[in-house]
Amino acid sequence: MTAGNAGDSGTNARDDSRSVVYDLAPDCTAEDVDVGEYYHAVVNGVVAYGVFVDVSDEVSGLVHESNLDGDYDVGDRLLVRLDEIRENGDIAFTEATLDDYRTVAVDHQPTITPIEELSVGETVTVEGAVIQIKQTAGPTVFRCCDGTGIVACTAFEEAGVRAHPDVDLDDIVRISGSVEEHEGSPQIEVESLARLSGSAAERIRERVDAGLDDRAEPHDVDPLVEWEAFEKLRPNLRELARRLRRTVLEGRPIRVRHHADGDGMCASLPVQVALERFITAVHDDDDAPRHLIKRLPSKAPFYEMEDVTRDLNFALEGRERHGQKLPLLLMLDNGSTEEDVPAYENLAHYDVPIVVVDHHHPDPDAVNGLLDAHVNPYLHGEDYRITTGMMCVELARMIDPEMTDELRHVPAVAGLSDRSKAETMAAFIDLAGEAGYGRDDLSRIGEALDYAAHWLRYSEGKTLVSDVLNVDCDDERRHRELVDFLADRAERDVDRQLSALEPHVEHERLENDAHLYRVDLDDFAYRFTYPAPGKTTGNLHDRKVEETGDPVITIGYGPDFAVLRSDGVRLDIPEMVAELDEEVGGGGVSGGGHLVVGSIKFVKGMRSEVIDALVEKMSEAELDEELSSAATLDTCSSD
Repeated sequence: MTAGNAGDSGTNARDDSRSVVYDLAPDCTAEDVDVGEYYHAVVNGVVAYGVFVDVSDEVSGLVHESNLDGDYDVGDRLLVRLDEIRENGDIAFTEATLDDYRTVAVDHQPTITPIEELSVGETVTVEGAVIQIKQTAGPTVFRCCDGTGIVACTAFEEAGVRAHPDVDLDDIVRISGSVEEHEGSPQIEVESLARLSGSAAERIRERVDAGLDDRAEPHDVDPLVEWEAFEKLRPNLRELARRLRRTVLEGRPIRVRHHADGDGMCASLPVQVALERFITAVHDDDDAPRHLIKRLPSKAPFYEMEDVTRDLNFALEGRERHGQKLPLLLMLDNGSTEEDVPAYENLAHYDVPIVVVDHHHPDPDAVNGLLDAHVNPYLHGEDYRITTGMMCVELARMIDPEMTDELRHVPAVAGLSDRSKAETMAAFIDLAGEAGYGRDDLSRIGEALDYAAHWLRYSEGKTLVSDVLNVDCDDERRHRELVDFLADRAERDVDRQLSALEPHVEHERLENDAHLYRVDLDDFAYRFTYPAPGKTTGNLHDRKVEETGDPVITIGYGPDFAVLRSDGVRLDIPEMVAELDEEVGGGGVSGGGHLVVGSIKFVKGMRSEVIDALVEKMSEAELDEELSSAATLDTCSSD
């Protein structure tokens, strides 16, 4: 409250014994007045038995003629004392005559109802941040978040016309109105809406932030398997789980991009389902998951300009159509390399936070300045053996621990799909076995995921992927039948592809005694079908490893690309790519991957020079039994 003075303006209010006369703000209600106190009043009506006065726009009462000393007309001002508030709400005043007094201004302090405590039929006041403004053919719908929950508030100016045009997204507001029920959820029919500023708004924003932080706290979950190397990543994953939960709580959409392969789907689907379930629990709109999270595969192992252009266009249309904030971008199983930078820089012009969970060899100097969070085993002295699917299963459980039983087999599928050589693969396979999945089942699920990903191309395929992975799937029989069908088709197509390639595969023994197999995929592989060049090279490589039992490198190349795989040879593909870019003038070499698997691009006319230089580097690479798949297979369960 602020104090004014009708007498001696130099008197210190704290030591002033004079009577206090309150000057109420126009929006003050009966909650702001007390019996026995003095108020400034204005006459609003004259009757035979007295005068009616207003002490605010909301508080009026009668000064009976027996309590009135002077004669007054409408609009005259006087001092009154509040004598009684009757049970029916009528208020009785007495005219007051004070020789000396001081005035205290009173702002309305309404009773604020937490959104989580709203009850249909009540008249309430809520305070919070505006997280969505949607104009319908009728009212304007403001969605307000106060840290305890989110509620839709409908304000009507006229049909299709924006109410309260001065209010924007993220503004702090005070909304009063009646609570009605709309499609099974509370909704406030707005009677008044005020945009707040200054210290009042700051206090409310701090309260909202504190509430969101409390509710965003991730769950404490024990790891599915004990793994010392993985423990280094858990604090980062926990912080990311908090960020994602906070993003849901504040109503910001989430856009998920992931590599279109088995590991990428093992990473993205659990996180998507965990977030969808959290969105459903938080929001009062059955359609909220559809509007607030979208998952899409990226065919390239990095964020392409084509992808970012689509995502940005979708986000801007969503903001225009639904009045939402721009989304948070969640990159899974890609997003760590310099190749992602142009797309990220495109997003830097907009309010789009970017977070990455990836296990490809990163370029932190290139990307970290553009990212809000980056979880990658290489940043902690580990490597690609910790797959993105393994990390995201734990991330999903931190968001929604109730998913645990659905996810016990997923880390093993991710590891086998990405040929992880982690020492804990045996433990993951045993864990899946306890859930009813044998090693062959896990491999076939991975094959089915790869096959589905190939034909889905740029589509989400939510139900199909859920059924194949058996996460958020409501029909166990359909899962088994679908995996058998897709895995059999994948095996058939792989055999057909390798049969076409085999006569044209070139072989040589390198100086380091590794076998090198290479083949021109453009000339001798079936195109525009399954398996694609990367998968084709991988399957050819696996066959040669099995045949020889020795260190093997395989190159599948086309006019302007090459896919690389190695077994038992420490290639360090990201480093080789960087060296080739410097050494092969005009080659335009780019790409990346892990130590033993990756891809590169180059200028078409420089293919021979790039491939020759690549083979020379491969012949100098160190042999390393730890990078042999045979060692991993020996340690894994064989059920």
